Amino acid sequence: MANFTEDQLQQIKAALHKRYLELQDEIRSELVNAGEEFDVRQADDINNILADVDTALIDKQINEMRELEMSEKYLMELEFGDCVDCGVEISFERLIANPSAQRCIECQRKFEKFYPPGSTPSL
Repeated sequence: MANFTEDQLQQIKAALHKRYLELQDEIRSELVNAGEEFDVRQADDINNILADVDTALIDKQINEMRELEMSEKYLMELEFGDCVDCGVEISFERLIANPSAQRCIECQRKFEKFYPPGSTPSL
């Protein structure tokens, strides 16, 4: 795990939680705008309700929520903050700006070069 201070870990955890709540609000707004009437506040698992909604934006938001959940799990297991590609520590500033970041800046650039946003990696 990357070497973050306890204060930095708390800030990252707060950023993860804040972004997760923002995504929930964005999804609710999209559903209201789409005319859907789900009461996601009473749902046990928002991902189960929204899994079948066929809009690109909501799908992207759900995927980001899953990444946030995975990041929070890694944070709890002390396996958080290292780039999944090269193993270098992801900067604290990057994780605050993008709490679900799984790659350092350099590896993210390479990834986006090979897999531009909106494309799906394939064999």
